[in-house]
Amino acid sequence: MSSAPLAPSRPVPRPGVLAIEAYVPGKSGAPGLAKVHKLSSNETPLGPSPKAVAAMRAEAAKLELYPDGTATRLREAIATRYGLDPARIVCGAGSDELLSFLAYAYLGPGDEGIFTEHGFLVYRIAILAAGGTPVVVKERDLRADVDALLAAVTARTKIVYLANPNNPTGTYLPFDEVRRLQAGLPPHVLLVLDGAYAEYVRANDYSAGLDLVLEANNVVMTRTFSKIHGLAALRVGWMVAPSEVADAVNRIRGPFNLSGAGIAAGAAAIADDAHVAAAVAHNDTWLATMTDAVRDLGLAVTPSVANFILVHFPAEPGRSAAEADAFLTTRGVITRRVSSYGLPDALRVTIGGEEANRAFLDALTAFVRGETRG
Repeated sequence: MSSAPLAPSRPVPRPGVLAIEAYVPGKSGAPGLAKVHKLSSNETPLGPSPKAVAAMRAEAAKLELYPDGTATRLREAIATRYGLDPARIVCGAGSDELLSFLAYAYLGPGDEGIFTEHGFLVYRIAILAAGGTPVVVKERDLRADVDALLAAVTARTKIVYLANPNNPTGTYLPFDEVRRLQAGLPPHVLLVLDGAYAEYVRANDYSAGLDLVLEANNVVMTRTFSKIHGLAALRVGWMVAPSEVADAVNRIRGPFNLSGAGIAAGAAAIADDAHVAAAVAHNDTWLATMTDAVRDLGLAVTPSVANFILVHFPAEPGRSAAEADAFLTTRGVITRRVSSYGLPDALRVTIGGEEANRAFLDALTAFVRGETRG
């Protein structure tokens, strides 16, 4: 007769939790250098709207008060901007929190969540944290492949995450392809469209997915104030979803997951069309300039519609991405290694201000030419 297994001598997390590789942000400094150009986190070089800053400062007079637990002011501002029903909007501490809430609401042991091989790392973390099983689907030319995604769907699939545009590649799916993906999914599968960089896209065949959310009952779109709106430090995000999905997430969401400052600043930021237009114009100019300049150096750049570029390096001694990153750091230019995304031979570079962009191009030129630190 076999004996019963011994009980653990201490609390033990679920196996899925122990399988998570903690998210590691891009580095933000360089040893021994007082001034650096941080191009590693896709932050906007224009900073936040002055109206958002003023709204945040006004909140400093009432720090003793709890914020509105339903973020009414922010949801109504978002609804006004996009013509939405505020009851279908849920706000979170960045869109990352909402991506996790969706996993907690719809995944459990035995359930599968799908994302593409170079998709945002938080998808895998959220799926595992919820007790689900991550399913990674191959991309085609660094772009999501609708046929491959649909082929990966099984009876156990509950969520498909799609970043559009994708980070770190900067590629996107045209709206017709997103619609084809949704149409091919079983009705019980939730399609989560992550539009963190949607405001930057100028392509005529692109849609962030708002229309699809309003048409279908299994589509959610998430957005963030951390990128074009410049509120990364305040951690503000939102999603629009079918009423049933919004209700499920609200049952999980803590009542005060957004600060009063975040609510006020977000509401002011989303109404400042002029500030957003200035950020888009700056990005349009420098995205093209930096892409062309890097290609002129003989390096490949994945076509991007976001506020960053993905630069590819040969896997050769003296020319690799790791060596380029180290060299750029000595010149005070901080970029993002993307080995954790399955791209060890590439660097992701944010579109920064003019000074930072020129510093990057000068340092990259010196690296390609084989110069040493001067």
